[in-house]
Formats: sequence, C-alpha cells, structure tokens
Amino acid sequence: MTRTKALTEFGPLLLFFAANLLYGIMSATAVLVIATVAAVTYAMAKEGRVPWIPVVGAVLVSIFGGLTLIFDDAIFLKIKPTVASLLFASALLIGLALRRYFLKMALGSILELDDRGWRNLTLYWSAVFVVMAVVNEIAWRNLSTDGWVTFKTFGLTGLAIVASLGAAPIMKTIRRND
Repeated sequence: MTRTKALTEFGPLLLFFAANLLYGIMSATAVLVIATVAAVTYAMAKEGRVPWIPVVGAVLVSIFGGLTLIFDDAIFLKIKPTVASLLFASALLIGLALRRYFLKMALGSILELDDRGWRNLTLYWSAVFVVMAVVNEIAWRNLSTDGWVTFKTFGLTGLAIVASLGAAPIMKTIRRND
C-alpha cells in the first residue's frame, strides 16, 4: 500500500478516533467529515483521476456526518457503516445479476481473473459486506459511543484487512486464460 493510499484511507479514521478521545463524538464527526473530504480531494489531485470507491465513501461520510451534526445525534454516524456495507453488497449483487462485474471494472487493471474468478470474488465481497453490516449493527447497539468509535476504528478496519487476506486464494487460483 502506498503512503498516499494509507494516508487517505486511514488518516481520517485515526483523526476521528483521536478527536473523539479528546473532544467527544460531535467534534470528532466534524473532524471526520473534513478530513475525509480533504483526503479524497488530495488523492484525486495526486492520482489525476477520480477514485470512485473513496468518493462514494466521502459522500456517505458527509451525508451521515452532516445528519449527526445537524440533529446532534450520533446514531446517524453509527449506522453509516451498515448502510455503506449494504449499498456495496447490493451494488455487487445487482452487477452480478446483470453479468457486470463491478469489481472487474475497479480492479481489472491490477488483477487477472477469468469470469468465474470475478463471480467468486463478487460473491465473497458481497458476503463480507453483509457480515460487516451485521457486525456494525451489533456493535453500535451494544457498545457505548466511545466503545463503538474504538470498534469502528480498529474492529471494522481489522475485519476488512482479514477479509482482504481471505480473498487471496480466490485471486490466486483463478487466473484469466491468455
């Protein structure tokens, strides 16, 4: 992972965590929105293209973070990972039904898989996103706000890293036939 990618993906989340510890959830939410938009803007300028997945994430952070701040209610921010995960799972499954592999569109320049590989990877990530949504629902409903912020920062991030490692066998075994 490049330094820019790490900074843009994890920087806003770590700032959110620190701001929550120091100033509480409302200030942390403002920091998260500003840092996320700044990170995506920086990534676009640095890469010279629109990184669609981070842009969608930034839009969702802005919407749910904005609702959190407007209504002074952290529930909006807490449900954002659930909504985002279910949106991504739904998009992948709709693409699969239409025989359009959205992961291939996003990752085709760096991964060589045949159609069976893209199908399996799509099913895998759809399931991962559903699991992440369920786990987030359990977490925000059962943890304090500070506990949920810690879970969001480290638990969901760790789950995504483990899921990425879990996808390796799919990406390794089913290569495109040349």
